[in-house]
Amino acid sequence: MRQIVLDTETTGLETELGHRIIEIGALELLDRQLSGRQLHYYLNPERSIEAGALEVHGLTTEFLSDKPLFGAIAQEFIEFIADAELIIHNAPFDLGFLNYELSMAGAEFGQVEDKAIILDTLDLAREMHPGQRNNLDALCKRYHIDNSNRTVHGALLDAQLLAEVYLAMSGGQSSLGLMLTEDHGSAGSREWDGFNSEGALAVVRASGAEIEQHHQRLQDIDQVSGGNCLWLKLDD
Repeated sequence: MRQIVLDTETTGLETELGHRIIEIGALELLDRQLSGRQLHYYLNPERSIEAGALEVHGLTTEFLSDKPLFGAIAQEFIEFIADAELIIHNAPFDLGFLNYELSMAGAEFGQVEDKAIILDTLDLAREMHPGQRNNLDALCKRYHIDNSNRTVHGALLDAQLLAEVYLAMSGGQSSLGLMLTEDHGSAGSREWDGFNSEGALAVVRASGAEIEQHHQRLQDIDQVSGGNCLWLKLDD
């Protein structure tokens, strides 16, 4: 299964006002694992950047002045996303800009939806967490994903965070750190050779701390699986 996690930054909010893409970040997932392939470009929008957008991403007109135009990377972009599932947070926004750019680059490029399947993680989050905040920062907090480096928005960084959020929302275990640490002072790390001093099979009961740690882990799994943790259901 090939998936592409994608994000963009723009000069403003509306293509109707001539706003353009200034950054694209996209990461490839193969069978729910990062493959190491990515596409990342800063782009010259050939126009000014709105003050509100500049506050969000910090990309200046001067910085972008020597970067390629979208048309120069359009073919590479299409080839990168072709026949994949595109994972985008608030997909209508990014798709609107991408299709606008593709239309200006040339009719032969078509639209994004002609090349790839679209999965909107904002829709997925709203289904899983109705009535709650579901922006990327809120989801990172909910799924215990470190976004402390996100002082400003950036397409590649946001794609990386979205990949972790998506894996946590859609599978759970891959983002929950289920392996025990090697801290031998923590619960769950006691050494045990399987036998007591008389050579009989020993029964080692979980401590209170271990039971609490186990229960917290089940709660984490239940949260990311939409309330489908079977172990918790057995305890009811």
